[in-house]
Amino acid sequence: MDTIDYEIIKHLQLNAKISMKELASYVHLSAPAVTERVKKLEEQNIIEGYYTELNLKSLNRTIVALILFKSTDCKKLSKFCNSHPDVLECYRVAGEISYIVKVATSSVETLEQFIDQAMPYGTPSTNIVLSEYVRKPLLFNNFEE
Repeated sequence: MDTIDYEIIKHLQLNAKISMKELASYVHLSAPAVTERVKKLEEQNIIEGYYTELNLKSLNRTIVALILFKSTDCKKLSKFCNSHPDVLECYRVAGEISYIVKVATSSVETLEQFIDQAMPYGTPSTNIVLSEYVRKPLLFNNFEE
């Protein structure tokens, strides 16, 4: 990867719907050259996909929580989280806890239901998100060749 590839990635993270023509103008290449570079980045699995960011409040998912689990059965907890519609993210981690699970749900009652359903797989410690201060894509400011 060179500095142009990093610049392409940066612009795609800020706006995945950007046209190849507009992206080309930012990196000072032709649209076909940028299209070919993006295709190669996809083939190399550097770009794994394109996603839509949703407004959770508009979808009535007003309660966001980070739940730390000391798991008694990691495989079952992982399977449960993968199938539960309120789970946004699930990380297996090293240390005193086994998993960090991020959920977005409609109420304290549905959060409680999630916790009750997950308890057979480990001991939860729930942290409700009050506000969000940093949420950003990985942007490359210092390019390394």
